[in-house]
Amino acid sequence: MINITLLGATGSIGKSTLSVVDLHPDMFNIFALSAHTSWQEMLKLCQTYQPTFAVMTDAHAAEKLSNKIQGDTVVLAGAQALNTIASHEQTDYVMAAIVGAAGMDSSLAAAQAGKRIMLANKESLVLAGDIFMQAVKDNQAELIPVDSEHSAIFQCLQGGRSGLSKIQLTASGGPFLHAPLAELGTITPEQACAHPNWSMGRKISVDSATMMNKGLEVIEAHYLFNLPADCIDVVVHPQSIIHSSVYFEDGSTLSQLGNPDMRTVISYAMSYPDRISSGVSSLDLTQNSPLEFYAPDFDKFACLRLAFEALKKGGSAMGTMNAANEIAVSSFLNGQIKFVDIAIIIEKTLELAKHTHLNTLDAVIINDQDARAIAKEVIQAYA
Repeated sequence: MINITLLGATGSIGKSTLSVVDLHPDMFNIFALSAHTSWQEMLKLCQTYQPTFAVMTDAHAAEKLSNKIQGDTVVLAGAQALNTIASHEQTDYVMAAIVGAAGMDSSLAAAQAGKRIMLANKESLVLAGDIFMQAVKDNQAELIPVDSEHSAIFQCLQGGRSGLSKIQLTASGGPFLHAPLAELGTITPEQACAHPNWSMGRKISVDSATMMNKGLEVIEAHYLFNLPADCIDVVVHPQSIIHSSVYFEDGSTLSQLGNPDMRTVISYAMSYPDRISSGVSSLDLTQNSPLEFYAPDFDKFACLRLAFEALKKGGSAMGTMNAANEIAVSSFLNGQIKFVDIAIIIEKTLELAKHTHLNTLDAVIINDQDARAIAKEVIQAYA
């Protein structure tokens, strides 16, 4: 029986992970669960899965859960408790599905403890890629990507990397692929969160709409597959059937296809190198609309351009960009700025922030905090 610690249990990845676990109760046991404030949802999950630990990073939510929970589940509070369950000696696999910089520390704790990390938290690599990958290597941890695009590349490279020339991430283009740039100024949060293919949280949905999500994935791919920016490509593919491709020097291209459902890549990360049922139906290309492909518009999707530029600059630029994006997206969702202002805030923050090389986790955290402060100042001056 494999013990799984699920970080971010009440989010979309968390729920999909639990649905795969439900299909294979003889293989997987939920050892620990975490959430931020959703203690009512956590209570239901604890009743169903009876984990050894339940972590609420919000202290008030932890108190609420403690007062209601029955059984032997131990309730822990605070961000440090995430590290405790991620590195626990009884944890076998860690599903790192906390969104944003908040998930970085616990993902690193899992790496330092030599766990199998099923990585859905791309910020762990965007903010601290060098540190994270070194921890994976030093502690012989297993790193299995859970983003559909990176899983696709990971699967396509199982035959080896000989002659590899580039990798190509596919992007859906989000809800505004065919919208003129001039119309984006009036976009509402509800429109930005209405993704045509995927059911995701609000922050990730906005990132998809700006294509910052794809930019973060470009940076993630750089670390996962040890490739420079010039060997990473993006193509817009609205149907989300081809999840990514790898190109070889002999002219061959390998692609991974499937219906757009995260349970496929989650089940692969849980069962690798084998495959198990995910609950996702098989792809039938005869029943799909024609597959389309477009080059990304870097003027309309300036966030994608900024991500490539940050990767090429290296050092603190990627963490600065991510921090500014998180602040800008939050401000957009709260009605403080317009949709088109997100990229402007990020670019201005990158201009104002000090560029450094980050060699420690403390330096990464300080840079993240400084960038957030700068982004907030930019928004106050701009809005």
